[in-house]
Amino acid sequence: MKNKFMLNFFRSTYLSLFLFLALSTLVITKAQSNDKILFHDSHFHITNYIQEGIELEFYVDSIMGDKVGRSTVFGLPLQQQWSYRVTGEAAPTYYLDTDAPLYYYSFCDAWIAAQYLSLPKEKQERLDPMIIGFNVTDMYAADHIKRVLTTFPGVFTGIGEFSIHKEFVSAKISGDVASLTDPALDRIFDFCAETGLISIIHNDIDNPFPKPNKPNYVKGFQELIKRHPDAIIIWAHLGLGRIIKPIEDMGTLFEEMLADPAYNHLYFDLSWDETAKWLDYNDKSLENTARIIGKYPDRFLFGTDNVAPDKQEKQLYVYHLYDRLWKLVGEEVTYKVCIGNYEKLFNDARKKVRAWEKANVK
Repeated sequence: MKNKFMLNFFRSTYLSLFLFLALSTLVITKAQSNDKILFHDSHFHITNYIQEGIELEFYVDSIMGDKVGRSTVFGLPLQQQWSYRVTGEAAPTYYLDTDAPLYYYSFCDAWIAAQYLSLPKEKQERLDPMIIGFNVTDMYAADHIKRVLTTFPGVFTGIGEFSIHKEFVSAKISGDVASLTDPALDRIFDFCAETGLISIIHNDIDNPFPKPNKPNYVKGFQELIKRHPDAIIIWAHLGLGRIIKPIEDMGTLFEEMLADPAYNHLYFDLSWDETAKWLDYNDKSLENTARIIGKYPDRFLFGTDNVAPDKQEKQLYVYHLYDRLWKLVGEEVTYKVCIGNYEKLFNDARKKVRAWEKANVK
């Protein structure tokens, strides 16, 4: 009897030890896998200005791989017109290739939704699709966003990146010129506040060829943000561009906004290789950027702003342009900017949007 008891005891102990070791191995393996992740991408375009791009599954498997944990996904809201009268047989693929206009293109939302819904659940979980196919000057824009949400429940987490003032682009768009004071824009942000949708907005901090000490679009942008305290808003590229350089005392302006509770719902997007160019313009600009981010580490997110790359190296290239910045701010701040803040904002947005859909979609 005693021998039988001892045998059962050892069997039970062995089984428990085996399960413990197996579970430990699983946890360690998962931790090691997560250690490979460099960032979540808060700003990614799956299509270009002629609505061509890469497949979502290819993006997850080959571009994100084990280096990018999660990613926003959106197209470009504008289609470049191919005017035979302007370029003949030379088909433009970028907005600087021709003088022909751009126009808003709504089908991109359905295209992304259809691809997303075809993915297995584990790949869907890594993506946060964004609604983008609306005209920001149209009072019906908010209705388009609502229609997309109710047609494709369970898919979208936010809207954007959409543009108000953007160098060389805004002037090419057919129809009305976008404005920070447009009631159509207010309707969009009101709906975002109602649903929990995150918004990514591109608004240049100034004109391409500005007048000294008079940034043209700062005051209007600040007033817009203050009008919508319940909407989570991400300011793309810190308001910078290809030739839109930092304004004088830009660091002071940002610090004042970051310290002001009226802007607590505003976040700042460190995306695009062109943004990296300005932040790392010299040691002084980089150190000032690192100081501000270190002081307010919960308010910044990293993104690539890549457009349908065909290789993972192109995705990682933008991340490594910021290597000097990551070194200056340290590991803890880098983690927040590259991973932690994304998870906090987009997890919360997913929860709110799914709750709104449950209450409003039959």
